[in-house]
Amino acid sequence: MTWRGLWDETASVIGDRQHARWMCETASSTDPDEFLASLHHTPMTRMVSHLDAMLARYRTGEPVQYVLGSWSFRRLDLNVDQRVLIPRPETEMVAEVALDLARAIEDERIVVDLGTGSGAIGLACADELPLDGTTVWLTDASSDALDVARANLSGIGRAARNVRVALGNWFAALPGDLEADVIVSNPPYVAVGSADLEANVGEWEPEGALFAGADGLDDYRVIIPGAIDYLRPDGWLVLEIGYDQGPAVSALLEQQRYREIEVRQDLANLDRIVLAKRPA
Repeated sequence: MTWRGLWDETASVIGDRQHARWMCETASSTDPDEFLASLHHTPMTRMVSHLDAMLARYRTGEPVQYVLGSWSFRRLDLNVDQRVLIPRPETEMVAEVALDLARAIEDERIVVDLGTGSGAIGLACADELPLDGTTVWLTDASSDALDVARANLSGIGRAARNVRVALGNWFAALPGDLEADVIVSNPPYVAVGSADLEANVGEWEPEGALFAGADGLDDYRVIIPGAIDYLRPDGWLVLEIGYDQGPAVSALLEQQRYREIEVRQDLANLDRIVLAKRPA
């Protein structure tokens, strides 16, 4: 059987031609263009075995991103597995906000990605900001998550020299005298027992990266006051939020006297990002 036939057969089994193609590309170790050029080739036995193993996992309900073992985020191809959240398009927008704010800093800039998980936001910042004068901190309370982030760090080339990786719960991971220009975070923000959480997400993605107390705000209550001590006088805090959390997170920022508080929407016009400047 050729790769074309194997792709057709896989698509008929799982009912999703695009996912079937991604699995075939992964099994054959080809990029999209290479895969299309090899459709008339006969796959090697080990490649078919790899595809069969992925197919078995997919049919149990495991997310395709974990089955593939990698997922794209902005310009990066990130390793992902059940130790970290799956990178999502909404979080790419969070990274864009952090990048815009950091690009406005002349000479030297420090960006902190709190609770980095796979490293998506922080590594995107390191990858896209100027090579000279940039320092990016990746922190996480999970050593397993940081193992994934370190593996992804090797994929950003020379920019990896600008990245620092630190284990610890929120600000405990950072040097006490650090002053950042931008602190960005996609913290856990799902309320325990929330009916809005997709069953597949709750079953497969790490619980510690999802849930934040009865109202989903527990980690914001730590990050928002804590960031004040680690931001420069005109530094910015950028947070990913749940679609219904804009007013609540804004209120927490107001309580701490943050300035220029703004809520931005995602591509579905749902509240998704809050940014604010450090209190005077």
